[in-house]
Amino acid sequence: MAQDFSPASAFSPEVENPPASSVPALDPGNGSPDQAQPLPLLRRIKLKLAGALPDTAPLDFSVVICTYNGEHRLPDVLKGLLWQLSSQSLAWEVIVVDNNSTDGTAAVVEALRAEWPRDVPLRYAFEPAQGASYARQHAIRIAHSPLVGFLDDDNIPAMLWVAKAHQFGQRHPQAGVYGSRIQGDFEDSPPSHFERIAALLALTERGSDPLLYDPRRKVLPPGAGMVVRRQAWVETVPNTLSLADRIGGRAAGEDLEVVLYIQRWGWEVWYNPAMRVSHKIPAHRLQHDYLIRLCRGIGLSRHRTRMLSFPAWQRPLVTPLYMLNDGRKLVRHLLQHRHRVVTDTVTACEMTLYLYSLLSPFYIGMRMLLASYSSTRCH
Repeated sequence: MAQDFSPASAFSPEVENPPASSVPALDPGNGSPDQAQPLPLLRRIKLKLAGALPDTAPLDFSVVICTYNGEHRLPDVLKGLLWQLSSQSLAWEVIVVDNNSTDGTAAVVEALRAEWPRDVPLRYAFEPAQGASYARQHAIRIAHSPLVGFLDDDNIPAMLWVAKAHQFGQRHPQAGVYGSRIQGDFEDSPPSHFERIAALLALTERGSDPLLYDPRRKVLPPGAGMVVRRQAWVETVPNTLSLADRIGGRAAGEDLEVVLYIQRWGWEVWYNPAMRVSHKIPAHRLQHDYLIRLCRGIGLSRHRTRMLSFPAWQRPLVTPLYMLNDGRKLVRHLLQHRHRVVTDTVTACEMTLYLYSLLSPFYIGMRMLLASYSSTRCH
């Protein structure tokens, strides 16, 4: 029977982050323990090359934070990066990609950069096109390293995240993408049985051992905490993604589309539990209406992400199979839960996901027709 692509799920053990009270204000004289030591010669040379030859990739690792109106969230992420351990031998950088923010994000980054340790460049870039995929494409173009790690502006990396991310990339040269072990840091208590939909909020727990994702199982890591080999992205991911626009009122499926392109061309996709991330989830993202909108958007994007795994001639054949499977899930869910599809938040979310997955081929088809019609009128 046809299967779905879904991000890995759900909860993970405690993330090793410094206590809030121990995280210092950004100060060039009060950086992480590693940053207080003299820089190795090779690292100094790489940093000089990155400044002198911006079109090359002489650094070891790039951390990218894509943000929209993140002036209040960014400082916590950057403090987490300031406290990275075991990274003294690495030449790495931090890039904040401002995705057309309307708040004081640019001013916040500029203020932090004035106090930022000079041995880890903190760069700012502006991307006017709205959408995570545009921001990430921008980051890939300007990164100075072969490995690019993506953090959302509500992701707090553990103190060994950079070191473990670089180490995994060195040990697995065929890994085009590898994801983190992500635990939720909830502002409010999640609804009952939240673990059933936790993966939809990018919470990922797949055990304590590295795991190679099997393309046949249709399960992939989320974009939060994801590391991409720049070569794999440049060789396989098109400049324009079909899910870059907002679907069902929100951006959906962009992360999966990127990973699917990379995996489809033979690169490995991994889960690396040594890369630990804490995902800060505010109370409003646990409310019924928000979760329903989230599931609607993910459901409507599913036809596109499913079809990326098949050559064009197979797509008309497998689409009915997916629709039959979605219909079967929908009916079974109704019969099993009955009134709870209305009264219980998680059950209602699952119902919404199944329903809009079933409608996804029609929705995507209508979008394609409208885009074609608009293009014809313009010419």
